[in-house]
Amino acid sequence: MIRELLSPLYERIVRLQCRHIPHHIAIIQDGNRRYARLQHLPRSMGHRAGAARTEEMLDWSRELGIRHITLYSFSTENFQRDAGEVADLFGLFKEKFQKVTDDPRVHRDGIRVQIVGDRALLPADLREVIEKAEESTRSYTGYHLNIALAYGGRNEIVRAAGRILDGVKAGEYTPDEITPELVETHLHAGKDIPPVDLIIRTGNECRTSNFLPWLAGGHESAVYFCAPFWPLFRKIDLLRAIRVYSQRVEAQRGMHIAAGAYTSLPETADT
Repeated sequence: MIRELLSPLYERIVRLQCRHIPHHIAIIQDGNRRYARLQHLPRSMGHRAGAARTEEMLDWSRELGIRHITLYSFSTENFQRDAGEVADLFGLFKEKFQKVTDDPRVHRDGIRVQIVGDRALLPADLREVIEKAEESTRSYTGYHLNIALAYGGRNEIVRAAGRILDGVKAGEYTPDEITPELVETHLHAGKDIPPVDLIIRTGNECRTSNFLPWLAGGHESAVYFCAPFWPLFRKIDLLRAIRVYSQRVEAQRGMHIAAGAYTSLPETADT
């Protein structure tokens, strides 16, 4: 009872400590299967519980003004799972992407939905509904939701290198003109996804699992690991993650100010 009374107050206190809101958050939604096992449920029900929590989290993120969200929903390694589980997941993804075109929240808030990953690895019927969802939101600029499906960070960099090599062969640029900026434009099929400010991983796993290595690791994003399985992720967990990001921003600014003050000190004559 006391906890229920104090939780909203604590949430407000943590929200006040989030003085800097990240522009782009990437989330590794881990723990759906372990949650199902804990609840003595089929794995498919764990994934559905996770999908429901994702919708809640997106509402929280819009409230906070987070413009870009990337969700790690299905990695290239996940193809090694039981065929039945993979089929259930693809069915769930298909269902959710079909809802995008009719969801009033998507159109009201101007949410652009797109996938990142090797879509050639996905079933044709899933690709079809994904393309319809992407097309129906293509013109939106209010918020950006990127779903990582059949995604692997190293695979993405390899595919970007292949696209750059094709450009060199076509005479679009020379090898000397290949820069980090050029590589970034070829990542994720040129979808212009901004650098990641904060990675969140649930399920008490302390690793980033090859997720957005260029946009996150390459830009030294903040990382927040937390214990709850994804279906149990709460708004307070999101706020705690943002607080970590905010504290890092302020620490970095303090270092820059201190460095500037040091370099501006007047020179003194040797005695």
